[in-house]
Amino acid sequence: METKETTYKGFKMNGFAMLFLLIVLLAGFIAMFWAAPFIGAAAFLIAIFGIIFELVLLAGFISLEPNEARAMVFFGKYKGTFKETGFFWVHPFLNKKQLSLRARNLDVEPIKVNDKTGNPILIGLVLVWKLKDTYKAMFEIDSQTMASSQPGVVGQVGQSVASRMSAFENFVRIQSDAALRQVAGQYAYDESDHSNELTLRSGGEEINDQLEIKLNERLAMAGLEVVEARINYLAYAPEIAAVMLRRQQASAIITAREKIVEGAVSMVKMALDKLAEEEIVELDDEKKAAMVSNLLVVLCADEAAQPVVNTGTLHH
Repeated sequence: METKETTYKGFKMNGFAMLFLLIVLLAGFIAMFWAAPFIGAAAFLIAIFGIIFELVLLAGFISLEPNEARAMVFFGKYKGTFKETGFFWVHPFLNKKQLSLRARNLDVEPIKVNDKTGNPILIGLVLVWKLKDTYKAMFEIDSQTMASSQPGVVGQVGQSVASRMSAFENFVRIQSDAALRQVAGQYAYDESDHSNELTLRSGGEEINDQLEIKLNERLAMAGLEVVEARINYLAYAPEIAAVMLRRQQASAIITAREKIVEGAVSMVKMALDKLAEEEIVELDDEKKAAMVSNLLVVLCADEAAQPVVNTGTLHH
């Protein structure tokens, strides 16, 4: 992703050194203020203007923790992004827009979409995202207006970073909804007619990778990046859930029956071969057919079969 972010290269100095210098100057201005009656009116004016000047300089102090950044703007002109961790002093007239570069979780509530076959399904996702390009995030989308319109934070400077990140999260939420609808519409919920086609239920990592790619394509314009995206909820919509459940149950029963019949035939063959090998009894085709029928009934029945005792004799 092409970045428009640049590193701030303007003047900066250690914040503690600047703080010490301001304290020394303040002490000098206060001393000059008290000595003004003896020195003259000029000393009084210098002290007053000096103290006001120091108050202006206090606006230049910034402190950054790891994975925090400040977008530096000087009267509307972008001057770079400050990412150096610590306590610093910069030009006091710079507008220092604070941003967080830390990873954030977003749990998208399940939405109703139509899969590839047209069946309505409910699908939700959880993703991890973070801010990657501060320039695009601040100036390519209208994040500042969205942040100022957040309820309860208008005019509260201390919460400006929280309102900005909340605006970014709202942008991610809307785009993830659109990406989720796009990906879900390309695949069927489940396999049909034993096809080997990739489905939402069996796709696993491949579906998640497709979702991550689509999300990053949509969020690149805002300087945001999806670290990981996973489908965490997948189900048929309530109006067809009961019908689809019966369909799945029928499919499961058919599959189970196929295994039972396959095993029963194998057991019957083994029994006939064993009888012939041990020469326990000699059976003609009619007796073999009857025996096969009886064994299949016993082995394939859902309930225990009721035996009928044959008191006759076998004819050789």
